[in-house]
Amino acid sequence: MTQLHDRVPTPPFPEVADRYRRELTAHCYRMTGSVYDAEDMVQETYLRAWKAFDDFEGRSSVRTWLYRIATNVCLTNLEGRGRRPLPTGLGMPDSQARDELVTADEVPWLQPMPDVMVDVANIDPAEVVGNRDAIRLAFVAALQHLPPRQRAVLVLRDVLRWTAKETAAALDTTVAAVNSALQRAHAQLAEKQLTEGTVEDTLTPEHERMLERYVQAFWAKDVDALVTMLAADAVWEMPPFTGWYQGAETIAELIEHNCPGGAHDMPMLRTSANGQPAYGLYMRTPQGDFRPFQLQVLQLVDGRVRHVVAFFEEGLFETFGLPATLPASYAAG
Repeated sequence: MTQLHDRVPTPPFPEVADRYRRELTAHCYRMTGSVYDAEDMVQETYLRAWKAFDDFEGRSSVRTWLYRIATNVCLTNLEGRGRRPLPTGLGMPDSQARDELVTADEVPWLQPMPDVMVDVANIDPAEVVGNRDAIRLAFVAALQHLPPRQRAVLVLRDVLRWTAKETAAALDTTVAAVNSALQRAHAQLAEKQLTEGTVEDTLTPEHERMLERYVQAFWAKDVDALVTMLAADAVWEMPPFTGWYQGAETIAELIEHNCPGGAHDMPMLRTSANGQPAYGLYMRTPQGDFRPFQLQVLQLVDGRVRHVVAFFEEGLFETFGLPATLPASYAAG
């Protein structure tokens, strides 16, 4: 008589897959450059995976299987779409502080990503630093210069550390094609001198004190104080405005003459984006309360603010869990 063995029941799909949601969100964000598109791509990934889960044969890990689905969902989504740049990626020279401000609302600008949405706590601790580096705003902006399939190859090979064979299987191509695409991706980034940049990984008490002074400088609109915290070659950009500005003095002049707020008009609330310190800056209204104005993501290098991207997209405040308004009685400090 044939001995019967009970089949080990497969855990339900949410139990198996939900642990990977945040790292898949980071993956889809690297591919798309949009926090909203990344959320949509993850939803589509889980829908496809749920429908196919009963047929999953376990030839790879669930994590690898989900990444493969997510990558192809993103590639389908990116067909026929333009890249998401920052103003520095438009190929124009830096602007002068008093140049006319020009917007390009039709451009699908790169967006920041809240750290809470891409927590990598479920990843092997040895990989956390690498994954944090690969979510930096500068790195995601650099990825946007690559065609989508080259972008996918570079992320799978350099960020996720997949083999060429695994990457070829995920993209339904050959190992030779993967190696060629990776070589072209590296060459293009090197030619454009695009890297993920150097960012302070750990904020020291000295960094924190400097950031407190940064907030106070905006609250007081003290541009002289602000200059002392900016690197000499600091860069400031603010999509959807197409101009970008370089140099501490130029940035201070820009804020002095083009920022509509005065002293005690611009409080800032701390958050974090792309593994970097970030602030929601509010502007006082004629009614006296404060409304969202811009979300700043800061890059710190050698104890100074080296790069600021100020996103003029009010909807980001809700995405980052920041309040829609601050009362007139609010005082920074």
